[in-house]
Amino acid sequence: MSERVTIWFDSGCPLCRREIALMQRLDRRGAIRFVDACRPDTNCPIDRAEILSRFHALEDGRLLSGAAAFAAMWRAIPILRPLGLLAGWPPATPLFERAYQAFLRVRPRLQRWLR
Repeated sequence: MSERVTIWFDSGCPLCRREIALMQRLDRRGAIRFVDACRPDTNCPIDRAEILSRFHALEDGRLLSGAAAFAAMWRAIPILRPLGLLAGWPPATPLFERAYQAFLRVRPRLQRWLR
């Protein structure tokens, strides 16, 4: 198994909490370190506001954000690994990033709906 993937998440976001809860259930090997970026004692590798504005992951010493961070998380979970490999494939990566950007535009409305 490669080095663990670190994921920073926004525990103040109902969507994020649901997504992370699902990923924690799927991460049976403990390949991911989930870090709540809202905790005041959390050490963030970049500005906390930036960490909370986009999804971030650390994989093999590289800080990733957006679709690339999701791809890293998916690659760490066996059942999602094929999706993570596809999302990390250079011809497909821009499509996943565009989908992530579209999600970010509707995220505030979805958060209000889930509260």
